[in-house]
Amino acid sequence: MWSHLVLIGATALLLYATWQHHAALMIGAALLLAAATVGATGLRRLLPLTAFALAFVAALLLPGPRLGVLDLLAALLVLAGLGFRILQEQITARQLAWQRNTIAALQAGSERLADARDADAIIRAGIGILDKLQVAPNLAFVAYRHGTPHILAAKGAFEAFLERPIHPSDNNSRSVQADHWVAEEALALLKKPQRRRFHVAPVYGRASNHLGVLILTRSESDPFDEHEKSVVASFARLLGAQLGQWHAIRDLRDANDLTLRSLGAALEHRDDDTGGHTTRVVTMSVRLARRLGWDEDQVKALRWGAYLHDLGKLAIPDSVLHKQGALDPGERRVIQTHTTIGYDMLQDLHFLPAETLDLVRYHHERWDGTGYPSGLRGQNIPDTARLFTIVDVFDALTNARPYKPAWTRDRAVSEIRMQAGRQFDPQYVEAFLRMMAEHDEAHLVV
Repeated sequence: MWSHLVLIGATALLLYATWQHHAALMIGAALLLAAATVGATGLRRLLPLTAFALAFVAALLLPGPRLGVLDLLAALLVLAGLGFRILQEQITARQLAWQRNTIAALQAGSERLADARDADAIIRAGIGILDKLQVAPNLAFVAYRHGTPHILAAKGAFEAFLERPIHPSDNNSRSVQADHWVAEEALALLKKPQRRRFHVAPVYGRASNHLGVLILTRSESDPFDEHEKSVVASFARLLGAQLGQWHAIRDLRDANDLTLRSLGAALEHRDDDTGGHTTRVVTMSVRLARRLGWDEDQVKALRWGAYLHDLGKLAIPDSVLHKQGALDPGERRVIQTHTTIGYDMLQDLHFLPAETLDLVRYHHERWDGTGYPSGLRGQNIPDTARLFTIVDVFDALTNARPYKPAWTRDRAVSEIRMQAGRQFDPQYVEAFLRMMAEHDEAHLVV
């Protein structure tokens, strides 16, 4: 409101000063116009400069007192000052637009980085963020796979070389870990007009662990300025931190998996009559779960539960665990406690998912509700336990135990089929039977 009133007043004052050939008043009116258009965009930003120039020319052409040399010099200074102000506002506006775009891209990208589930997804999300920053049209992230650099994510002209290994263009012996060599070879993939200007930023994880390089190119002749390089360097640190965190989590998960696998192997020495049982049920359970479309987190929980499913047998007396022949009712009650004992023993391992603990506790439940320890029925039995019990029983049937000889494969498969809807989930049995049939057909072909 006030700016409009000032603008109208300044325009009227400029017209009056022009009519009166009053240079000082014209300058004052121009400065007032400049104040009224601070922060303006488009043509309105040029109003003070244009209006003053037209007014001064009009004052020279209109009849009346002649303006002197000092008036002309003052006018030129005002024109220069107004022009400099417009130029500075344009630079400031571009910088603000860049900053807003950077903040928006980083905010949106940080969510994508947080949602990424593996290193490849993190890298793709990172290149997507960098693309939104509009620093350069051609982007590539190069990292090492089995000692050979590959372009793992790309935008623009680099997309044609996605997943492509980068080899030396000559036979000279060079370190494959040298960023400058990798960058040179990656840049050579593009045509010269596409890489008139380029910038290379290394990406490091924790403890200065080298993870790869970001390569940016553009066809414009303007070099990358310090502000752009600073933003790219900050982004490289963000990407490195995210990748480093993922690698640390992966290493921890691998260590957990190895520990649990070793524990499962140790359990077999305790219950040595079932040698190889854990390895077999883990392998078959994972195959069945992937056939059913389970995601990797579910598969991991299942695998860990399969390693640990008989952990509670550590507390079962040898006289019961290794008894030759059938168990009496009291001994059966003792051995049935291994499910809850194993569950209780794992409570302090907080990295174990609930699905793993469910498998350990409930893998002897039955679909018809007559199992133990809780008598769960149907869908109330956790998924991991419902799937694993099929594999566990099949392996128990086809391998000799102290109380029985090994069954044939066909007889065991028939028993699993008969127990669908009684002991086992019918849908999981169907998937299991299809898996076994395909396995048999594959062996016949071989």
